[in-house]
Amino acid sequence: MKPTTATAQFATIVNLCIGLFGVQVVWGLQNANTSRIFQWLGADVGQLAVLWIAGPVTGALVQPIVGYLSDRTTGRWGRRRPYILFGALSTALALVLFVNAASLAAAAAMLWFLTLSANIAMEPLRALTGDLIPPERQTRAFTLQAAFIGCGAIVSSALPWALGALFGDGPRPGGGLPGPVRYAFYIGAVTIVLAVGWTVLATREPPARPTAAEPSAPGGARALRSAERHVTYGSLWVGAAIGGALLAWWLRLRPELYVLAALAAGLGVGQAWVGWLQRRGRQPTGLLEIAEDIVQMPSAMKQLAVIQFFTWLGLFTLWVYTVPAMAETRFASRDPTSAAYQAAADWVGVLFALYNGAAVLATPFIARAGERFGHFRTHAACLALGALGIAALVLRTDRSWPWLSAVGIGIAWSSILSLPYAIVASVSPARKMGVYMGIHNLFLVAPQLVGAVFLGPVMDSAFQGRARGVPLLSAALLAVGTVAAVAFSRGRYPRPPRNAKLAL
Repeated sequence: MKPTTATAQFATIVNLCIGLFGVQVVWGLQNANTSRIFQWLGADVGQLAVLWIAGPVTGALVQPIVGYLSDRTTGRWGRRRPYILFGALSTALALVLFVNAASLAAAAAMLWFLTLSANIAMEPLRALTGDLIPPERQTRAFTLQAAFIGCGAIVSSALPWALGALFGDGPRPGGGLPGPVRYAFYIGAVTIVLAVGWTVLATREPPARPTAAEPSAPGGARALRSAERHVTYGSLWVGAAIGGALLAWWLRLRPELYVLAALAAGLGVGQAWVGWLQRRGRQPTGLLEIAEDIVQMPSAMKQLAVIQFFTWLGLFTLWVYTVPAMAETRFASRDPTSAAYQAAADWVGVLFALYNGAAVLATPFIARAGERFGHFRTHAACLALGALGIAALVLRTDRSWPWLSAVGIGIAWSSILSLPYAIVASVSPARKMGVYMGIHNLFLVAPQLVGAVFLGPVMDSAFQGRARGVPLLSAALLAVGTVAAVAFSRGRYPRPPRNAKLAL
């Protein structure tokens, strides 16, 4: 049951935003410090992308499944909150273990645990917004969430630098990580438990009821066309997976390409299985429904998938390589154990905090622009500013605070965190809100997985192992996303009425 008054809806949104604040503290700590931690434990620049592979793989697998399961969960705590709470508790444990890993292999394993847990907590929070907030208020609800997410990222990105400035480097038991980094992760563990605990206790999600029966399968020629479409898609995915694996074996490419091939093969088998069932007049059940939903998703989501591919590949490139790129460009250091390199890592943390601050300030303007000019047009303009901001990182080589870069990246980040979710919520049927939010997450993690597989070879070949020019690649990818958003800006999908108001 959705809140009926503006005041109750605003209170519900704020309660949900507090939980997202806690989750974003985790993502902010991970984004700003993972490369630093891996390099401290001995990883070279060419290894960084594949070591980050845990995020996209776990996101691709976990979020659609959690969305599907939460759509069908029943109990006195509702559909979403049990997953949110479990994910938060396991994330807190993973944060502590990650910064106490004694080897590179242990740190990589803990990153898998961390990203899996954070994804379990994240997806139901987004779906719960779609459950509880009426369509005419969802655009501003998601943009207010972007503001809270930005605040969480500000805190987490600048936290190691702030702790170091206040208390110094601190002890390093056994030569471990700098004290401010470890203590920042401990603070993050406490924060996500408290923030998500508030959301779980304060949000009034009514006990879930069993979902209504699915519509009967189409019959006749329509069913046959649907079956053939699934079989064709499945065959293409499986063929691409086999071809990619054979190419990797023949050319002795990096073994992480097999991970990408395995995921593509799994998707293809699922699609083909759905087609086989439909040929026999049977509807897919269980997790196979996710494969059916991917094919049947609204056209606006298919267009969004193209935009998100280039956007998130650009963001992944930015997050992975900004620390080594800025260390080379502005601090003249490639030694991860040097004081100059650690200063560069702190500088990047402040940069991330600044662009998240800009994202917070931009959220009310993006909400109104999205309602007035359309989500796709507004998103295109924001992505263009983000591409310019990233490019500016390498156009200047001094150590001054990167205000212009932070503003451009922050505006794009605010839009990325809000408008795509508003589009998905506007076109998703209520009974599939969770699974479509999970499928949308595939649009985010698939490009990151591609980046994890291919950015390492690109670094070694095109950039000769040096990261200083990589921000320009990130800017170019966001520029392609901008072009795609402009191309799709005439697409039609439900839009909130312009006179919809939310007491913010």
